[in-house]
Amino acid sequence: MKAGAARTFDVEALRAQFPGLQTTVHGRPLAYLDSASTAQKPAAVLEAIEGVYGGACANVHRGVHTPSARATAAFEHARERVRAFLGAAAREEIIFTHGATSALNLVASAYGGAHVGPEDQVIVSEMEHHSNLVPWQLLCARVGAQLVPWRVEDDGRLELAGLELALARAPRARVVAVTHASNSLGFTNDIAAICRVAHGAGAVVVVDGAQAVAHGPVDVQALGCDFYALSGHKLYGPTGVGALYGRRALLEATPPWQGGGEMILDVELERATYNALPYKFEAGTPNIAGAIGLGAAIDWIERTGLAALAAHERGLLARARARLAELEGVRLVGPQRAVDVDASAPILSLVLEGVHPHDVGTVLDHEGVAVRTGHHCTQPLLRRLGLSATVRASLAVYNTDDELERLARGLARAREMFT
Repeated sequence: MKAGAARTFDVEALRAQFPGLQTTVHGRPLAYLDSASTAQKPAAVLEAIEGVYGGACANVHRGVHTPSARATAAFEHARERVRAFLGAAAREEIIFTHGATSALNLVASAYGGAHVGPEDQVIVSEMEHHSNLVPWQLLCARVGAQLVPWRVEDDGRLELAGLELALARAPRARVVAVTHASNSLGFTNDIAAICRVAHGAGAVVVVDGAQAVAHGPVDVQALGCDFYALSGHKLYGPTGVGALYGRRALLEATPPWQGGGEMILDVELERATYNALPYKFEAGTPNIAGAIGLGAAIDWIERTGLAALAAHERGLLARARARLAELEGVRLVGPQRAVDVDASAPILSLVLEGVHPHDVGTVLDHEGVAVRTGHHCTQPLLRRLGLSATVRASLAVYNTDDELERLARGLARAREMFT
């Protein structure tokens, strides 16, 4: 890190910590602009995972021998790292899952199954990733509840007035499900304000935080949310692991989601007594290496400096938006108002006039630039905007201005080729 009043990045030194970036694609250095899908992993995370499997590998919570005790200590230390990172009140409020999708399914199936009935409603925003939509569809179909949409505005943003309108149509709303930051457009929502409105109507708030936690501080107690889900792999950590924060009182009132080892205290043939939090929701052998790797990713982020990381990304995003605005035929989809741009996650979603997004993505790939194309698991949102797909460039701490220039040149080349 460079010294100074404003802490900035030595980006090249930081990039050297990411083995995945030290590669070429079609003979060109990789410009990885798809971190909203999955982020690259720093060496510290890879070393933590190797340490689990390369040493005396053992299961957690179930052995009196030293390797098991060490594994258990490292696993529970990772839980504490997640707790502190999210600002949760107690480690019992942090449940390890297979990812944000798993966490959201847990809430919908277990909490929703116990607390949402046939006369009730679930409000889901039109901005949601399918992972925070389809589980609620399944719940409503199973119990006979009604799913009520919270519609986005014409530019794709959510307004509190839209939530108030949805609540007026849903007098028995039990849940409001909303994303903290849009994975396809970058809009960041005011979760604290949403919670105040939803709680005033008697609904709990379930937040998909997968796209927010890597780009700025999150304090679940300050936000006031009831559940908050995250994925490790978008947080510079491993795939196949994530976490769910839940308010303790709500978790206590929620039945187990899955049955098996570790989530029980006592089992008879006819009945079982369930374990205490958080283990009630962690049936079977967990992803031990994944959880420890997630803890290592959080350690790496905090050593790097989350505030400095966010400032670097905001600068990149502002310069990228300015550069792409110069290109003929490029239309940015998503935040347009200054207040929304300033709060946006580092995501650029765009269409190139006359060129299909998949063709754009192919051209960019041959230039060594990795972006995402498609509907980004937000089909209702894109349909609302009259689109079937976009090109999405998503930024992270390791990206550079040179990579943004390569993106711009690649877009210009795609337009030349197809128009």
